[in-house]
Amino acid sequence: DKEFYSPTLSSYALNISECENIEEEIRHSIKGNRVDPQASKELKKIRRNIESTEGKIKEKLNKFIMSFENKQYIQEFIISKRNERFVIPIIASYKNEVSGVILDTSSKGNTVFIEPSSISKLSLELISLESDAVIEEYKILSYLTNLIYEKIQSIKINMEIISEYDMVFAKAKYSFDNCGITPKLNNRGYINIINGKHPLIQKDAAVAMNFEIGKDYRGIVITGPNAGGKTVVLKTVGLLSLMVQSGLDIIADEDTEMSVFEKIFVDIGDQQSIENSLSTFSSHIKNIADIMSVSNFSTLVLLDEIGSGTEPNEGAALAIAILEEFYKLGCIIIASTHYSEIKKFACAHPEFENAGMIFDKNTLEPMYKLTIGTSQSSNALFISEKMGIKRSVLKKAKDYINDKNYNYEIVRKNNPKEKEESENTLQQIPIYDVGDKVQMLENSEFAIVYKPVDKFNNLKLLYKDEFVEVNVKRIKLYLKATELYPDDYDFNTLFESYKNLKLERDIARGSKKALKKIQKEIKSVKETRKS
Repeated sequence: DKEFYSPTLSSYALNISECENIEEEIRHSIKGNRVDPQASKELKKIRRNIESTEGKIKEKLNKFIMSFENKQYIQEFIISKRNERFVIPIIASYKNEVSGVILDTSSKGNTVFIEPSSISKLSLELISLESDAVIEEYKILSYLTNLIYEKIQSIKINMEIISEYDMVFAKAKYSFDNCGITPKLNNRGYINIINGKHPLIQKDAAVAMNFEIGKDYRGIVITGPNAGGKTVVLKTVGLLSLMVQSGLDIIADEDTEMSVFEKIFVDIGDQQSIENSLSTFSSHIKNIADIMSVSNFSTLVLLDEIGSGTEPNEGAALAIAILEEFYKLGCIIIASTHYSEIKKFACAHPEFENAGMIFDKNTLEPMYKLTIGTSQSSNALFISEKMGIKRSVLKKAKDYINDKNYNYEIVRKNNPKEKEESENTLQQIPIYDVGDKVQMLENSEFAIVYKPVDKFNNLKLLYKDEFVEVNVKRIKLYLKATELYPDDYDFNTLFESYKNLKLERDIARGSKKALKKIQKEIKSVKETRKS
């Protein structure tokens, strides 16, 4: 009934073949994703016999469970299935008391699943019936398959037409949801995007873009700060072009006009490959070489950071030569760069134009707005100042941009190697105090200074409850005693045991108990000598 509005789409339906007889057979034979028992008289009879046999088996098993003499053997009073056969769970220790076939055992071995001999005949009968049912189901499915095979060509055409309709409706829904428009079309390379938006960025986050190329100029060089949106512009133009050529509406204003290209090529991102020995620069150049070999007058070429990844002078010169070659081939070229030489080339060439991404110097944020006709600087020094780099460093950077008169003397004075050598010449033997924690260079173990350096440059250290003598060159300071202990700290506590220190304190204060203890020890020593 919509043929008047879209005769082309409506005409697709003329090629759709109806297969009502196949649909009716499938509906009759298949229900709930399985062959219906009512699909044939034979299958209906077999299914009825299966139900009857299962009923008899369950009846006998229920009698077995309810039998008084069998209760002591049963683990659980349930009927279960193992390998599609009905069984009773029996306590493992009574397995020889029950007549039947063991079909399974529990994981712990406490239970065995036995098919009682009273139902063996019925079980075999059930297996035979189920086999017959499978054979009959295959016959029904084979019959349906044959019906489809006879109409397979018509069905394939139906699928293609329905897929085409599905895609058309999907495009329409996408356009409706995003307020898309069908732009004007041409094949001369002219693109005029009015308030266009990147299709994969959320509507609220996407900044509308105005872009024109192919009328007064066939090449655009986009400049601006890092993270300013240059790559987004390239991707937006590329995606909108591909969408239009795929029959999709785009997010833009009504007067937007797009060109239909034979080829669209892109060099965006880093295709580094260690396996193929490709650096950032060589991967870009290889990609560009492949693009150049197959480009013609109806080609859109998008190049991100052209000439980057190598020495700036050579990179800029090579980039300009590449842009000239694509121009001679008749391509529409959109490229982004930071090189000022490429900006100058675009400014001087009558068929190229500069464009820039605007940067808000107050908020230090990109505005993602493109201005055609004026280039934008990378703002590296301005961004660095906002990020906290010293003004003296930025002043030197500005001077170096102008005259390249680098201050090599400063570099030599601050050379770490020279500084280390000068410090080594002035280095003297360090002074170690009692209580200092040192590290022994021989084994990286720690020790405490007991006596300071003597005239032979040796120290006495407390190491693992023993006093050892070590040369000063074989140790290094780890922590000074002043950092480890308070000013009035008694260092004797580090080298004497608590027992001895307590005894000394007790004697000093005149403790009778301590005196008696000493006298006792002296008496003991004398008796030992006499003996």
